[in-house]
Amino acid sequence: MAYVCEFGSGQRVYLDNQGTQTLVTTYSGSPGQQQQSSSGFQTGAWTAPPEAYHSSQGLTLKVNTSQGAHYIQVQGGSMQVVSSQATGGAQQMQMHTAAMPTSPTMQPMQPMQPMSFSNPSSETPAPKPSGSEPMQPMQSMQPMQPMEPMQPMRMGNMEMNLNNPMEMRMGNMHMRMGDSPQMNQPPQSPPSQSAQAAQANRRFCSQCGAAVEPTDRFCASCGHQLH
Repeated sequence: MAYVCEFGSGQRVYLDNQGTQTLVTTYSGSPGQQQQSSSGFQTGAWTAPPEAYHSSQGLTLKVNTSQGAHYIQVQGGSMQVVSSQATGGAQQMQMHTAAMPTSPTMQPMQPMQPMSFSNPSSETPAPKPSGSEPMQPMQSMQPMQPMEPMQPMRMGNMEMNLNNPMEMRMGNMHMRMGDSPQMNQPPQSPPSQSAQAAQANRRFCSQCGAAVEPTDRFCASCGHQLH
């Protein structure tokens, strides 16, 4: 059982002996605005009820134990051990047993309500997604269709084909990519009989291969004697 001393306006001091420790609790203020402070001091077990003395220096508590008397000074919200009792007009205060005050318990925090989102354009709430439905497999991509060959472009007598291989025609000229331009020439007529006979009678130098006339005796290029 604890002891309490009342002094001033709404100020109380509680003392309790717990084993070898003295617990001092100050209580002040109105019921709506209460201040509480507690401190523990190693004094030993009590051998007699505690005493309280009020002076200009504050409240001095005397605790009698098997190890001797201990003095605790209480001034405002601070508490400390002093070596002796306060003198000079100290007034002994009455102390009586009382139950230790209990600290107000905090109310448990209420769980947060889940947030709901509504569509401002409609009062009907949106359906919640269901997490139990399996994910649909991704559809395979369709292969790309081959490109159709481009049609040849025509402009006047010019025709251009951009397909592979690239070709261009303009009149008698025909050109392909990578080929040198060439003109379509009309077919040549076969050589006449006189030209064939002249070509058959042509002679060549056996030394250097130069063309010589049938009447030449020496080669005009290398000077070799012809037979």
